[in-house]
Amino acid sequence: MPMLSDDELLDALGVEQEIEEKRSHSPREERIIAGFEEIQRFVERYGRAPQHGEDNDIFERLYAVRLGRLREQEECRAILSSIDYQGLLNGADSTSVAPVKSMDDDELLAELEGGDDLSGITELRHVRPKVEIRAAEDIAKREKCEDFDLFRPLFEDAEQELKSGIRQTRPFGKDASINKSNFFILGGQLVYVAEKGEEFKAPNGQPDARLRVIYSNGTESNILLRSLQRALYKDEAGRRLTEPDAGPLFSEAWDQDDIESGTIYVLRSLSNHPFVSEHRELIHKIGVTGGKVETRISNATYDATYLLADVEVVASYKLAGINRTKLEGLFHRIFSPVQLDLTIHDRFGHPVRPKEWFLVPLHVIDEAVSHIRDGSITNMTYDPKLAKLVGLV
Repeated sequence: MPMLSDDELLDALGVEQEIEEKRSHSPREERIIAGFEEIQRFVERYGRAPQHGEDNDIFERLYAVRLGRLREQEECRAILSSIDYQGLLNGADSTSVAPVKSMDDDELLAELEGGDDLSGITELRHVRPKVEIRAAEDIAKREKCEDFDLFRPLFEDAEQELKSGIRQTRPFGKDASINKSNFFILGGQLVYVAEKGEEFKAPNGQPDARLRVIYSNGTESNILLRSLQRALYKDEAGRRLTEPDAGPLFSEAWDQDDIESGTIYVLRSLSNHPFVSEHRELIHKIGVTGGKVETRISNATYDATYLLADVEVVASYKLAGINRTKLEGLFHRIFSPVQLDLTIHDRFGHPVRPKEWFLVPLHVIDEAVSHIRDGSITNMTYDPKLAKLVGLV
């Protein structure tokens, strides 16, 4: 049997030959197709065309810009019509684009191509760069906080707790979580998360949520959680404030501020200042030392901290394993409503407002120390009207 060629063999078998017409695209057309396919993947994931709107994710807004311009250009429609299985090019939703400036066809096509990078969806040349848009979102639309009086005490307490050591600051990157009632430092201001909405998935698949954020300057903004995260990451001084109860007061492992054994001391001033003389039995200074109390107060008459007068020790309590900073901060928090507001002049004539003096009966201080020993003090505060310790609401 004579050898048959491939074509003769196919004819003998009755198989019709179909010559597939190969279609090639220019690099420019390939980039336009790649950009359109990104939009199609968005539609597959979310079941709708991308939309404009400041509440939407930046990627969705950029997809909406690109889709609108693809619809406007006949050449683009011709390139994409065969793969538009979702009918996006004929959609009637609100993805039209406000003109940025007058552009001819070549400029518009160059913008749609997004340069040489096939992932250039975020690099439209006549749209603000992604970094600029994100920066604008991170500080977006701060408005006057109409009910700031409700939040002012929270900021004041946080500042006092920070100064006294009850709260501490931590670099943001070590813990990037953001939840309701968290405090942060951003741009030199205290930031309080007053509300956190339900979580949802952003177009990039990451969890996100809408926040109501209050700033210590009396403004507020409703920004996305991830926008606040980005702003804190970018701010080299961005910090998280720890919660007031973070870390133990007593421990077996010593930290820098811990003392192996120490004394809580309570002093009464012998000053002849009229106000001090009138309320001498009620005005007390509370402190903590790791040394001898007598040494600490030996130069009281020359120290404005001690009201430039001699003092007497009216009570002292020995404790072990104390974090001095936290303990003193704890007393400041409990008795802050009755902190002595008195200004005196030191021996150089400079005005001084001494701290750690409180208008509180001695028996209440004794009770507070008892609560410190059993660990229940963290849930208590001092009520000046009742002149006693009460549980926090």
